[in-house]
Amino acid sequence: MDDEGEIADSIVRYFGRYGFRVSTAGDGAAMREVVQSDTVDVILLDLGLPREDGFALTRWLRERWRGAIIIVTGRGESVDRVVGLELGADDYVTKPFDLRELLARVRSVLRRTTAAPAPSTMSSGYAFPGFRLDLDRRRLTGANGTEVPLTSGEFDLLCVLVRHPNRVLSRDAIMDEMHGRTSGPFDRAIDVQIGRLRRKIEADSSNPQLIKSVRNAGYLFAARVDRA
Repeated sequence: MDDEGEIADSIVRYFGRYGFRVSTAGDGAAMREVVQSDTVDVILLDLGLPREDGFALTRWLRERWRGAIIIVTGRGESVDRVVGLELGADDYVTKPFDLRELLARVRSVLRRTTAAPAPSTMSSGYAFPGFRLDLDRRRLTGANGTEVPLTSGEFDLLCVLVRHPNRVLSRDAIMDEMHGRTSGPFDRAIDVQIGRLRRKIEADSSNPQLIKSVRNAGYLFAARVDRA
């Protein structure tokens, strides 16, 4: 969804050549109609849309929709990136951009969010105090079996952490394992996602006991992790 018709048309044509079915929407109302009436895997969202703020739309989507959100905008300031990621966007691309890079980012998000479950009778995953992480179904459940809603980025981040318990991971190492650096060198994105993840799995996010910060080094997942 983009506020500049030429950019939207070029995305439609380019992605169509690679087998994608693309719908366009010129404002928030049209976007809501598409999301509610069609099957959508990824939304490319411009922040500068008429009549409604793009951040408000990001918040609306994340509260009601489980797909991936990639913000595509001319607003490249760090504060805008942080706000977009805090609201639940999975990636942030600034204009001007290369269509090949945008396609690679969309494919990367789709690989993470639409991977087919392994053909087995038991789900593979990890268990740590109070939670179970189901890799096949890409779900996190609490002790009472209630699902903890995670964005695709939060899920992938948690997977990296639980695979390396009680080991300090730098932001670079986390970014490399999550995306192979396709998201660019914006390490603040990791800090933002860590903050969001803490608010969902820590008893007190201001005093985290599971995801600990290690000064000038990175983060450590301080819990026993078992295969489940």
